[in-house]
Amino acid sequence: MEVILLSRVRNLGDLGDTVKVRAGYGRNYLIPKGIALPANKANVAEFETRKAELMKAAQDSMNAAKMRHQAIDGKTVTVKALASEEGKLYGSVAAAQIAEAAASAGLEIEPKEVILDQALREVGEHQATVALHPDVEATITVVVEPQAAA
Repeated sequence: MEVILLSRVRNLGDLGDTVKVRAGYGRNYLIPKGIALPANKANVAEFETRKAELMKAAQDSMNAAKMRHQAIDGKTVTVKALASEEGKLYGSVAAAQIAEAAASAGLEIEPKEVILDQALREVGEHQATVALHPDVEATITVVVEPQAAA
């Protein structure tokens, strides 16, 4: 299935690119979310008329992401979790807990923006990437501290 991208998609293409994707990905994700249009003559004509508007929206999105990058990059977030004497966590710290701790520290981060190689399972300092835009990523330090058992 060929689609016309209405915004930049990581590992797929940029605004206005006509790309070939699997039918399910196009039908069930890209088109319903408004990220792409099926590539046919009518939609190509529609895209050409909306191109300037879409380019401005993409630029505004990029500028907003750059502003958030300045506010977030290099910051430290502290998360408390139950841990054993050896520093191993009873469970793990995932993106949702990091986003929650960031919100309490005054940083605007959504859980879906936090990228971890794997869930954090030990006490200490860890690096996490925050994907603010397909082209803008910030790095934060996550400090996992042991929490006293109740």
